[in-house]
Amino acid sequence: MEWDQGDGERPGTVLVCDDADQIRTLIRLNLELEGYDVIEAGDGVEALEILRDPGMPRPDVITVDALMPRRDGWWMVGMIRADPALEDIPIVMVTASVQPHHRVQAEQAEVDGFIAKPFEPDELLAMVGILAASGRA
Repeated sequence: MEWDQGDGERPGTVLVCDDADQIRTLIRLNLELEGYDVIEAGDGVEALEILRDPGMPRPDVITVDALMPRRDGWWMVGMIRADPALEDIPIVMVTASVQPHHRVQAEQAEVDGFIAKPFEPDELLAMVGILAASGRA
C-alpha cells in the first residue's frame, strides 16, 4: 500500500531498535512503503544515544525488541519512561519473548503495544499508525 494522505504531510518518524539486521530491514521497508521516516538502532544503548541527540528528529513511535546485546529492550523502555523529555513517546515491543510473564512485564513497563515475532507487517503498521496519530494529535 502506497502512502498518500493528500496533504503532503508524512505520517511520522519511527525509531526501530532490534539487534537483528533482517528484522530491522523488514520493519524499515514496510514503514517506508507507508511513508514513514525510519531511524535504526541495533541495541538499547544506541537507541538512547539517538533519542538524546539534539540533531536527530524526535520519533513519533519507537519499536523495540526485548532481548538485545549490551542493553536490552526492558532497560531501554525503563530509561525512556524515566526521562521527562522522552516519556511520552509511544513504544511497541516487537519480540520473540512471548511468555505470559513477558506481556505482564511489558504492561508494567508502560509499553503501548506488544507484537510477537514472527509478526504480520500489517499488524505492526496498524499499531504504529494508531500510535503515531494519537501521539501527534
